[in-house]
Amino acid sequence: MRKRLLRIVAGSAVLLAGASSLSAQNLFPLKDVRPGLRGVGRTVFAGNRIDEFQVEILGVLENVGPKQAIILARLSGGPINDAGVLQGMSGSPVYIDGRLAGAIALGFPFAKQPITGIQPIEQMIADAGFESPSPRGDRDALEISHSAALWGKPASPPPLSSFNLPAGNLTEILTPVALAGFTPRTLQTFGADFRKLGFEPQQGVSAGSPKSQRYSGTVEPGSMISVQLITGDLSISADGTVTYVDGKRIYAFGHRFLETGSTEMPFARADIVTILPTLNTSFKIAAPREWVGTIVSDRNTTIAGEIGRQAHLVPVNISVHSRVTGAHDYHFEVVNDRLLTPFLTQTALFSAIDATERTLGAGTLRLRGSVQFAGDLPALRIHDIFISDSGLVQQVSTDAVVSLGFAMGAGFADLHIKDISFQLEPVETKLQLLISQVWTSRREVHPGDSLQISALLLGEDGLEVTRATTYQVPIGARSGTLNFTISDANSLNFPEFAGLSSASLHTPAQLIQTVNRFRGSDSAYVRVWRPEPSFSISGPMPGGELTDPPPSVMLILANPASSVNNSSPLAMMRGSDVAEIPLPVDGHVVTGSKTVQVDVKE
Repeated sequence: MRKRLLRIVAGSAVLLAGASSLSAQNLFPLKDVRPGLRGVGRTVFAGNRIDEFQVEILGVLENVGPKQAIILARLSGGPINDAGVLQGMSGSPVYIDGRLAGAIALGFPFAKQPITGIQPIEQMIADAGFESPSPRGDRDALEISHSAALWGKPASPPPLSSFNLPAGNLTEILTPVALAGFTPRTLQTFGADFRKLGFEPQQGVSAGSPKSQRYSGTVEPGSMISVQLITGDLSISADGTVTYVDGKRIYAFGHRFLETGSTEMPFARADIVTILPTLNTSFKIAAPREWVGTIVSDRNTTIAGEIGRQAHLVPVNISVHSRVTGAHDYHFEVVNDRLLTPFLTQTALFSAIDATERTLGAGTLRLRGSVQFAGDLPALRIHDIFISDSGLVQQVSTDAVVSLGFAMGAGFADLHIKDISFQLEPVETKLQLLISQVWTSRREVHPGDSLQISALLLGEDGLEVTRATTYQVPIGARSGTLNFTISDANSLNFPEFAGLSSASLHTPAQLIQTVNRFRGSDSAYVRVWRPEPSFSISGPMPGGELTDPPPSVMLILANPASSVNNSSPLAMMRGSDVAEIPLPVDGHVVTGSKTVQVDVKE
């Protein structure tokens, strides 16, 4: 039995050695690259036909990055003679003596000659990393704040993007990212953010997304592919070239896309409609055709994917119901990523509102939304109303995804999004109510008594709205002053949620329940409280309070310079909460705050 096992192991070793030798025979090693060598490259210049161009090796640049080398070469042939190195050529394979040496990956902006940097294929294969853990990471990953979830970049080593050379800067060939179905102002608003991610956003240069959902396409070295970030009624796609195909595995681009590591991004085969020469960097205009597979690894020197593998995307539905322009619905899918999903969803929301509503002048917009999760988890509710004299579109689209970004940034491995939906109702008037007066039916009460609290709210054009509620003083309530503050939502949300950290939330259900406690701006809120020091707890039991602590404990917790306070889940409150009662004012944003006092007598 032992001898048989040894023979099997030895046979397997021979097969593996043969496969390795065969692979090595097809690759041109970096150590053998010399100035003066000539080769050919392959890429698509028109339609889906793979054409060849000429490559002259100029030399090897050692240590341009940490233990990284780049092959410097001059290109010629076809459109390259006039247009230079093209955006969309990233990943075009280069062969020397019939063996694969690497991928076109870098260039010189404004260069007079088509000189490029070639990423060695050995580095690409070594960096690919086909392991595929959850793209969201885990609870030990670096925590992402609200702003980072919207605007940040993946935490990763600096990319191989710029090297100072006498002739200028050798940089990664910018990845052309095409936005289809978006308004021009969306590109103007978010262009800088796309560029921070390493994209060159373009509009009107893509046919959108593949029509069929079947993964039926095939690719080969030199084929053009379109990596889709959003697909459907709206689409965002990034175009590049396949370098190497090994069975079902592909390697492409020759540089990072976002450098997100393990990921899930679907890609389609693409045709080239035309080439647009420019003074800076010319680019290909591509149209995606059939779905091919999924990119599962996005590293510093390559993106790598699997043919035939279907990506898990998040369905998103946006409905805009306008009294002026009617109903507009958008259905699309977005990549499932803790950083990209909130940002791309925000971009789509901005465009959906911008396409149907005016962008200048006073306005009001009601937002309703939900994020549904797999399993028996409750939905994440998104609801609020916004007013502005200008910039309403940016305000709504940003605030709408804060809760989504916070939830995805928490890093729970078992928090799987099923779908996201938003309903938007814009109005071309400023519906705002200011809390003007507050009064109570009595100034003195006893335990067990009922008390009416009323508020007068004033709006534009002489509008007056009165709201009232009844509060019953608990039996056994101690004597003293009882405060009734009627305020807007922000006055309560900011102190309660300002110090909230996803690290203090231990389960997905707890996270969702906490975020769902966020108050909407279309109500006033009666806060019943006593004038005594207390500390709100934002730890495992959010919403709890430590009331009237001993003086020694209060001094430590209330001291802002205290290391205990800085690391504590406790936050100082002005008074101890007794109760809270909402006063809905549908369709208006409530602002302001007023307080009245009542004496409790024994």
